[in-house]
Amino acid sequence: MASESGKLWGGRFVGAVDPVMEKFNSSIAYDRALWEVDVQGSKAYSRGLQKAGLLTREEMDQILHALDKVAEEWAQGTFKVNPSDEDIHTANERRLKELIGETAGKLHTGRSRNDQVVTDLRLWMRQDCSRLSALLWELIRTMVDRAEAEHDVLFPGYTHLQRAQPIRWSHWILSGAIAGNPLGVDRELLQAELNFGAITLNSMDATSERDFVAEFLFWASLCMTHLSRMAEDLILYGTKEFSFVQLSDAYSTGSSLMPQKKNPDSLELIRSKAGRVFGRCAGLLMTLKGLPSTYNKDLQEDKEAVFEVSDTMSAVLQVATGVISTLQIHRENMARALSPDMLATDLAYYLVRKGMPFRQAHEASGRAVFLAETKGVALNQLSLKELQTISPLFSGDVSRVWDYGHSVEQYTALGGTARSSVDWQIGQVRALLRAQRA
Repeated sequence: MASESGKLWGGRFVGAVDPVMEKFNSSIAYDRALWEVDVQGSKAYSRGLQKAGLLTREEMDQILHALDKVAEEWAQGTFKVNPSDEDIHTANERRLKELIGETAGKLHTGRSRNDQVVTDLRLWMRQDCSRLSALLWELIRTMVDRAEAEHDVLFPGYTHLQRAQPIRWSHWILSGAIAGNPLGVDRELLQAELNFGAITLNSMDATSERDFVAEFLFWASLCMTHLSRMAEDLILYGTKEFSFVQLSDAYSTGSSLMPQKKNPDSLELIRSKAGRVFGRCAGLLMTLKGLPSTYNKDLQEDKEAVFEVSDTMSAVLQVATGVISTLQIHRENMARALSPDMLATDLAYYLVRKGMPFRQAHEASGRAVFLAETKGVALNQLSLKELQTISPLFSGDVSRVWDYGHSVEQYTALGGTARSSVDWQIGQVRALLRAQRA
């Protein structure tokens, strides 16, 4: 139970804590977000104590009813945090004592605050990951819906930021698309009460292990990597130089100086927030890598990282979903951006199908590109006679090469940009979405 100083650890100490140290040590400003799971964990632990014979049934019921009152105060915004409440655990136990007196002190029997810290965080993250998973599901569903609705739109694919080959718009969309308790408290009962999949195998590791936090931060970092790259593409595609897409006014802002500007702030912020998420992930790993075994106060830093990243991911996923669902595409500009030189690889494949080894075909196609550039004409404007000076394998059927639809349809392998392949990809993603909801 808390000492006269209000601390859970104060019995061994005399004198007051330096006010600067008090503020430096406190985490209540952000870990108050754990109030609900802290109450949930304490309820489960009180049942464990009663089963172990360390609480009477009457004492357990008294604690459970008082914890309900604590939860009600938090939910209604009437809970009063005291200056001495250094964290959510201290605050809730202090309030519990105010409500039921010394019986509250029995709740901490055989229980370290370090246990509470990691249990609360696991419980909170389990709930939050479910919430973020639902937001991610909605973003992916939105992307698949667009891919299915616009699968006939062709536009340039880019490598090295240069036009490469024709691809389907749907293909691009889909590319955007983890020392123990000595008093006989039943840990398996706590596991069942709190609906965890298993108990931790080692009690020393249980209070200090933060793999689950690191994995969450890494998932967020990887997700933000993909979303940032998608945002960068859309920023480029939305410029006057490309004019492939136009953002909705709901996800754009203007300029205070230049009236004509329509800025893709939503996408730029998605791109920039990736760096913040990466920083939180790297920061936690730097904290973990030098810690000795079991709990250390350094681990208090995990919660700010988790809460900030959770808030960031929630906002980013919702904004990204809004951007994708309201995005307008300019089909005519996409079609106009296709050019015959993008079919140079197709010209090489034409010769391969005529029996020429690919390296020779690649060279022959390159010579055709050079000839067209020299003459100042488009690649498809070279005459059959001119092409035959490069290779006698060229014949009248070479005209089929200059069909952009025919070009994308030859990539029928799974994962390609042919209509059948894109439809297969859509089906695969929809199956994953259904499995997530099952």
